[in-house]
Amino acid sequence: MNQRDPSDPGAPAAGERAEPLLDRGGEPISLGGATVRIGTAGWTDPTLTAPGVFYPAGVTSPEQRLRWYASRFPLVEVDSSYYALPSRRSAELWVERTPAGFRFDVKAYALMTGHPTEVARFPKVIREALPPEAGAKSRVYPADLPPAVLDDVWLWFADAIEPLHSAGKLGAVLLQYPPWFHATRDSIEAIFDARRRLAPVEIAVEFRHRSWLDGRVGARTLELLAEHGIPFVMVDEPQGTEHSVPGVVAVTAPRHAVLRFHGRKAGVWDRPGTSVAERFRYLYTREELAGLAERVREAAREARDLHVVFNNCYANYGTTNALELGALLRGDLDR
Repeated sequence: MNQRDPSDPGAPAAGERAEPLLDRGGEPISLGGATVRIGTAGWTDPTLTAPGVFYPAGVTSPEQRLRWYASRFPLVEVDSSYYALPSRRSAELWVERTPAGFRFDVKAYALMTGHPTEVARFPKVIREALPPEAGAKSRVYPADLPPAVLDDVWLWFADAIEPLHSAGKLGAVLLQYPPWFHATRDSIEAIFDARRRLAPVEIAVEFRHRSWLDGRVGARTLELLAEHGIPFVMVDEPQGTEHSVPGVVAVTAPRHAVLRFHGRKAGVWDRPGTSVAERFRYLYTREELAGLAERVREAAREARDLHVVFNNCYANYGTTNALELGALLRGDLDR
């Protein structure tokens, strides 16, 4: 599955592009006054763990994969926590299996950002606390649940990630809000409520509706986040839709900044029914990476801790681009 660049069928396959760089990563990059960590959204996607894609032969267990990944990258984003509440034991094992300088960004559980979630994935103790009408559904939204059950969800999540925080290995909890989360007063209060619930853990906020960055509202959004010291997640993604957020570089909390690169697969970004694999199946070209590197350098002029996450998580696209961007920033790779 050494996938070729879809924008240039004659270009080297992703694996071929990454092979010379595999032993050059693993450490953060000092850029200006910032410590830059580059990684990918997840390390266990089936398209990534398939034989011959990224992991060497024999690296097949969860422990082996995380240790090997952490020897090549100083950062990973935990995406599984969006689909199901994480377990404290998993976090303890992640701490044990990664070096001291490694960091985890953890995506907030779906209900915490207004998304629906599958009832079957609730821990038993929470599932048993559901009212009958909610327990009978296959999926529920936050509005379907009593406040006490929602409180339990937040408390469970906070307890599960506590080992990462205590070990100094937690970067931030990613609050990626849905496209229907528009720029309103209630939405702002929801962000503040999330910060209160998760304190003292760092949060970072990613919007998926352009209302947050349109005109004067956009300027006010960034001012408000800066006033309250909340990191704004900077993105690269397809443009031209209602759900497209422009690639604004804005460091609203210098102590911690986040860039997430989703790829540029236009036409499927907000198409209903598109699979996750298809939406993010995009391999950045070297020329595109050079442009992304400039955004990283711009953010690094203001940030002290900068996390860069490749979310084009199909096969070895994300890992290849993460290795290449690191090499570009170190000066080890020409365009």
